[in-house]
Amino acid sequence: MLQPIIHYGCHFLLPLAVALIWYKSQWKTAYLIMIAAMLIDVDHLLATPIFSPNRCSINFHPLHSYYAIAVYVLLLLPKKTRLIGLGLIIHIISDAVDCALM
Repeated sequence: MLQPIIHYGCHFLLPLAVALIWYKSQWKTAYLIMIAAMLIDVDHLLATPIFSPNRCSINFHPLHSYYAIAVYVLLLLPKKTRLIGLGLIIHIISDAVDCALM
């Protein structure tokens, strides 16, 4: 019961907190860029079934693989891609928390 609240709270509130704390003057733009990272969930459409409540996304879906996560970490290095990388890493952390709670 509490797991979905924590999962989606991490997906939406953690990027908001990051945007408000570290990107105060442009928090709306920063928040929207980080929220756009949810688009990596499109890889769930490749799975059968598309949704399984007992499946951990980490290293199951292609855009949630360890190789993809390594690329997301690298996106944190250049300033131009930092917000995208941050959004993707926050997304992965949210999914990892979900996996830990299973």
